[in-house]
Amino acid sequence: MSNYFRITDQFISVENVVNKVVRPESGAVNTFIGTVREFTKGKRTLYLHYDAYVPMAEKKLAQIGDEIQGKWPDALVAITHRIGELHISDIAVVIAVSTPHRADSYDASRYAIERIKEIVPIWKKEHWEDGESWIGNQLETKSYPTGKPEEEDLYG
Repeated sequence: MSNYFRITDQFISVENVVNKVVRPESGAVNTFIGTVREFTKGKRTLYLHYDAYVPMAEKKLAQIGDEIQGKWPDALVAITHRIGELHISDIAVVIAVSTPHRADSYDASRYAIERIKEIVPIWKKEHWEDGESWIGNQLETKSYPTGKPEEEDLYG
């Protein structure tokens, strides 16, 4: 799998992701950094555990890169998403997009995070002060009581 689209269980270096897309012909590099927040819908989160089908998740990240290049041909994209136990303020995802002009860079970056939530098979277990629960897809419209998606969740 391309080095531009990775799932890792290690700390994500923002600089390393950004350096993958920096190039002389670009006048803009937009970086989105997704972090673990403390409160969600009024509940205090202690930490999260992300899991994924890594080979499929990396293919889907690469698909997002292809989609972006179809919409913004001059864009270069790198995405790294972390799995494992993450605590408040830890970096969960870094998206870096370079383009000749800033508007395309902003738009492509927003497109990338929305598509990640739609199509990349990454799920998480939220650990709150008063309990825990597996959250299914990243749109948070589905739960995974067994701790992983069912086959129809992956291919549906």
